[in-house]
Amino acid sequence: MTSNAGTDSTATTQLTTPTHHFTMRFSSTPRGARLARRLCGERLDSWGIPYGSEVHDVLTLITAELCANAVRHGNVPGRDFHLQLTADATSTVRIEVTDTRGERLPTPTPADPEADRTDGRGLLLVAALADLWGWCPRADGPGKTVWALLTIPAVPDR
Repeated sequence: MTSNAGTDSTATTQLTTPTHHFTMRFSSTPRGARLARRLCGERLDSWGIPYGSEVHDVLTLITAELCANAVRHGNVPGRDFHLQLTADATSTVRIEVTDTRGERLPTPTPADPEADRTDGRGLLLVAALADLWGWCPRADGPGKTVWALLTIPAVPDR
């Protein structure tokens, strides 16, 4: 996936907040993508990122776009897509969506898509909202994983 080459080795190893993980497989259908988005929202809320907050809405939108792309562009009949969410001690949330179609790779979207098009803006939204995004070949078989990172800003003490 990605390397941690830039990690600061002087940082403390004790976690100040727990690390959270969620992973699930969904059918490669619009219904599967909707369910993935809803479960993402519920999981984020249970992790302390409340419904209605800007961060919750952004993370849910990124997840929805990546899942919709997996269904639309990564669908192989009879094969599911996987969603994995990870929140670490540095308040970074990583969203990974894996499908089984390796020959259809994400391509950068033009900064100004044609006005009359009703599609083709999903990755443009992901690029605008996420701190970083990319893709890599699937580790355990054919396909690819598209991922996005978002660092949650610290909330000042009241």
